Amino acid sequence: MDILLVILQAAVVIGAIVLGVRTGGLGLGLWGVVGTVILVFVFQLPPGSIPVDAFFIIIAVITASSAMQAAGGIDYLVSIASKIIQRNPKRLTYVAPIVAFVFTVLSGTSNIFFALIPVIYETAYRNGQRPERALASSTVTSGLGITASPVSAAMAAYLVLMDGTGYGLPQILLITIPAAIVACIVTSIVQQRVGKDLLDDPEFLKRVKAGTVEVPLALKARYEAKVGGGSAGGTATAVKTGGSDASADVKPVRIEHPVPPGGAVSAWIFVTGTLLIVLLGLFPGLRPAFPDEEGELVPIGMSTVIEMIMFTVALVIILVRKVKPSAVVEQPLLKAGFVAAVALFGIAWMADTFISANEETIIEPLGAMIEANPLLLAVALFVVCGLTTSQSATTNTMIPIALAAGLAPGVITAMWPSLIGVWLFPANGSQIAAVETDLTGSTKLTQVPVWHSFTIPMLVSWVAVVGAGLLIQLVVPA
Repeated sequence: MDILLVILQAAVVIGAIVLGVRTGGLGLGLWGVVGTVILVFVFQLPPGSIPVDAFFIIIAVITASSAMQAAGGIDYLVSIASKIIQRNPKRLTYVAPIVAFVFTVLSGTSNIFFALIPVIYETAYRNGQRPERALASSTVTSGLGITASPVSAAMAAYLVLMDGTGYGLPQILLITIPAAIVACIVTSIVQQRVGKDLLDDPEFLKRVKAGTVEVPLALKARYEAKVGGGSAGGTATAVKTGGSDASADVKPVRIEHPVPPGGAVSAWIFVTGTLLIVLLGLFPGLRPAFPDEEGELVPIGMSTVIEMIMFTVALVIILVRKVKPSAVVEQPLLKAGFVAAVALFGIAWMADTFISANEETIIEPLGAMIEANPLLLAVALFVVCGLTTSQSATTNTMIPIALAAGLAPGVITAMWPSLIGVWLFPANGSQIAAVETDLTGSTKLTQVPVWHSFTIPMLVSWVAVVGAGLLIQLVVPA
């Protein structure tokens, strides 16, 4: 009978997640709360712990990010990333993924990558490169930045869960950042060999013939030689690519991102706040300390530090750049962050309610399986994140199980970037935007949901980041 009840409760949890994903947006969090209501009122389970700290960390970080966005700071960061990418066209497949990763780390959100998609595409296209290689790899590696950023929503959830394990922000970043860099490099090396060159790609040639895209100037001579001087490339329209009937001596136009006055100042205020958080994490002695129950002085927790600093950063930006508070509230980042906070709240609350009430039935058997084969945690994180498309919700669902299984915090942290599974299905805005932007047709989806342009770089990144993380954690002290 107990097993039957647990199965029914599990069905409620899974059903709430599935319905939440189908509803989208706030739906994931709201269905999580409804699932909690059913578990409590129907199955009489005691309510789990409400993820208050994680919720408010997200709110604090997103408020600061939105203030920076309102002041033009995001535009400033995008302009820097754009210049770096366009200055290295021949090494685009290697440069773009690293840039996407670094700027996600700095901003705490992969939303910044949306603005880089057309830059990466145009740089690849104008230089005659297959856009899929740089677009797909950069999309994937931007996701690695989430588990390497001290101010991401997933990090907020992870820090709360790891409190008391001896693994704080410094130890986590010492594993996730170098492991992610290794993954970026390995992914770029593999991705550089994926797919045919444009002039050998049937889909691109089909589109050239149809007139929906023209042959880039860098490939014009080779194309004409290949088709025997045919006029297909010359008559192809360039309406969608921004091209023209320019001759081969016309240089590609550099894409510029205008930065509002004061954008640089707001960005540096935000980055300074981020670096201050890292500094206080590295040196606990810099944090105020207060006596605990036993009278020993204990530094305040990093959750409190992040909340204090990020809310302060938001106010400093508003005051220094004279940003209207109403403008901050209207920013897309704030809306996206609120959705993430609600999703975390609902799913984490439901998961904790279910897991806490069924430790003997669920946690112990699962814990034994994970303890016997720790790599199962990486698989579970990867799959669950792919199904929920939420790194923070997956963190709150799966990490408590790993902790209960007795896995070392270093091993858990090494596998945590398995949240790269968020790209498993083409259900993310970045994936869809990359496909729609690539007019050559090289970046694509297929009728098989799990097989698309992002599948290979995602799998390569997953194996590389977990493998590197497991090696690095061996030398990271708690």
